[in-house]
Amino acid sequence: MGRGCRRERAVIQSAKTVLVTGISGYIGLHCARELLEQGHQVRGSVRSTEAEAIAKFTLARSVPRGESVELFRTNLLRDDGWCEAMEGCDAVLHVASPFIMGEPRHPDDLIKPAVEGTARVMRFAEAAGVKRVVLTSSTMAVSSDMESGVGGPKDWADPDRVGSYAKSKILAERAAWDFIAAQTGDKPMELVVINPGGVMGPCLTGKPRGTSTRMISDMIYGRVPMVPDLAFCMVDVRDVARVHVTALDVSEAAGKRFILASEEPIPLMHLAQTLKEAGFDKVATRKAPSLLLRLMAPFNKDVKGMVGFLGRRVRADNKETRHLLGWVPTPLETSVVEMAKSFR
Repeated sequence: MGRGCRRERAVIQSAKTVLVTGISGYIGLHCARELLEQGHQVRGSVRSTEAEAIAKFTLARSVPRGESVELFRTNLLRDDGWCEAMEGCDAVLHVASPFIMGEPRHPDDLIKPAVEGTARVMRFAEAAGVKRVVLTSSTMAVSSDMESGVGGPKDWADPDRVGSYAKSKILAERAAWDFIAAQTGDKPMELVVINPGGVMGPCLTGKPRGTSTRMISDMIYGRVPMVPDLAFCMVDVRDVARVHVTALDVSEAAGKRFILASEEPIPLMHLAQTLKEAGFDKVATRKAPSLLLRLMAPFNKDVKGMVGFLGRRVRADNKETRHLLGWVPTPLETSVVEMAKSFR
């Protein structure tokens, strides 16, 4: 990393220029829109020509000043482009991370870019004098190894007892905290971690691109014949964006993790019934036998990724998120219906 990447860190009251990594993704686009609506200057990192086109088109049509967003070509596994993307930034929202529900053929396809990418973003942000990084982690890093009980900010899932996606989130978040702990100097960079649950709500592109969006899309178009016995603590994507942006300026948030998920797990069956009642007639509401899914798991990577969560009911401790970051949850029934409508 050259000297041109390093500048003195400024103490800021509120972020003015913010880099959103993975800006073309489901959460990244909402974060960019929220930043723009609050008057911030936004930059974004994209890894391909397609992602760049998606971000430009979607932001230009969905929010005033959307065309003002600067985009930079980067890759979580390479240094190229990060110095330029970070230059002059006051803060970073590190949203980018690979995500699939099923088990990948090679676990490192998920784990390596998540962990190395997070370390890379932290390193370049610190060198550029960024004051604060807000990292998008997951409740998977908190409670994915639990069968029941409550997952809170002090809890960590055991990476040796979970699937590849959860492990990628655990190790990536740990990499960020390790970087913070190793800093020296009188003005260290600050870290805030947001741990969302399952994310619902409208997709700004109008097309399913992430796992949760594809799941709801498949349900409303009749591609899910039966509903698995799954239940997750969830959150609206617009709440995710608002909390990320709020976390940029709340001084007491530095050095903390925030659980951003409903207190009670929401059964997938409840979402299916909500969609059915909202007029999405192709949604199935027949329960899938868990035994059948367990038998299918060795032959289907998507099923294999979900069987460990069958029948689990883990609650979330979101008290500090509500208190310190002012989160008022959007009803999840509203979120799932508006997500489905965004695909029409």
